Amino acid sequence: MEAVDRRARRFNKRRNPSHPEGPPTGGGTALQDRGDATSVFALKWNVHPRRSTTSGSFAIASIAAPQGKSGVPNPIIVALDVPTASEAVALARQVAPFVGAFKVGKELFVSAGPDIVRTLRATGASVFLDLKFHDIPNTVAKAVAAATRLDVQILTVHCSGGSAMMTAALRSANETAAEMGRPAPLILGVTVLTSMDSAALAELGGETRVEIQVERLAKLAAESGLTGLVCSPLELQRLKPLLPAGMQFVTPGIRTGAEKADDQKRTLSPREAMEAGSTYLVIGRPIYAAPDPAAAAQAILASVSG
Repeated sequence: MEAVDRRARRFNKRRNPSHPEGPPTGGGTALQDRGDATSVFALKWNVHPRRSTTSGSFAIASIAAPQGKSGVPNPIIVALDVPTASEAVALARQVAPFVGAFKVGKELFVSAGPDIVRTLRATGASVFLDLKFHDIPNTVAKAVAAATRLDVQILTVHCSGGSAMMTAALRSANETAAEMGRPAPLILGVTVLTSMDSAALAELGGETRVEIQVERLAKLAAESGLTGLVCSPLELQRLKPLLPAGMQFVTPGIRTGAEKADDQKRTLSPREAMEAGSTYLVIGRPIYAAPDPAAAAQAILASVSG
């Protein structure tokens, strides 16, 4: 533990030589330097354990995440796609040294509630709340305000909810964050789910070409003021020239090739996705379903950091 702490102090001092322990964290780590193109994760687990109602206490080493190819401390967001808080906390403990943030999705949030977000944030970890809000603008605005009060760093809305809904979400996040004196979360627009292909779109009516529908929704998100998108890594090279330079891209559908076939249809490897222009990678099954999740996360980090 002492050796780990010394490494963390050396890392922080390099980032801010004028401060003896590096930049102050205010008791935890949030999304720093929030801006169109400069949002970064600085995952750092607190040295001192904090009591949690769901998981007991954390005693995880304080160490900053290593640099990845994107220039952020660590581009890996691990999906805590497990059914209980105890399993989520156990997985988070295992992989913390090798990931940049944790994603809380529908299954875990419905099972464990907002307390799982509070538990993760109490350690200083960055949290991506992936509930993909899609409702009338007023309802989404209220949900985004609640998420902002939970102090999440990223959240998602469906672009297909329309410009009024996305604009309301963005306004709500900014106003709520300002009231609380903290940075607003990055709101990501979800274009077309990576489990969908042209046949799935045809069932819904309208545009059946995935690439055209993704382009349309991505442009709508940008016009609505959003500065981040969720999309397949296969769509990055087509989208980047069409959107503002500061747009951030969070890509699920990441597979290493070792997994069994599943419902993801538009995928790339972690390294391929980063080379295509991903800002962050959302990785679930290749990590949480691996025999050794920590080893899997470490191998993926190595593959995008070399």
